[in-house]
Amino acid sequence: MTTPDSDTALAEQLLRFTRRVHRIQKRHIEQCGLGVTPAQSRLLRTLACYSSPPRMADLAERLEVVPRAVTTLVDGLEAGGKVRRVPDPTNRRVIRIELTEDGGKALRALRGARRSAAEEILAPLTDPQRAVLGGLLDTLIDGVPEGRRC
Repeated sequence: MTTPDSDTALAEQLLRFTRRVHRIQKRHIEQCGLGVTPAQSRLLRTLACYSSPPRMADLAERLEVVPRAVTTLVDGLEAGGKVRRVPDPTNRRVIRIELTEDGGKALRALRGARRSAAEEILAPLTDPQRAVLGGLLDTLIDGVPEGRRC
């Protein structure tokens, strides 16, 4: 049985762990030398989940941010040659966002950075502990099985 005090302590541990994960991932992303921020990295990963170029509004909804935030991220990535704006083939008023070849290369490098960050974060855990942690996290993440996430 949990108590309010134990839940508070657990919540604080989760927040501290989240901050540590962000710090480590940011460092690994910076070491890639791509000039991509963690938020831009997230947009690239999200963009790769679509089978065809999405609208900015689609990205904003999926990222759970305001459309203006997506515009700023896309502007930076477009300036770096990692994405491009393309007209919608059926509605000339709609602009879609497409990953460039350079963006694909960056995405692969960023995946490697995320993998190395995960290795650093999980290093203290044994394989059985990692399996338990994975199961617990699956339970906490909206009850969505790992295979359904993008």
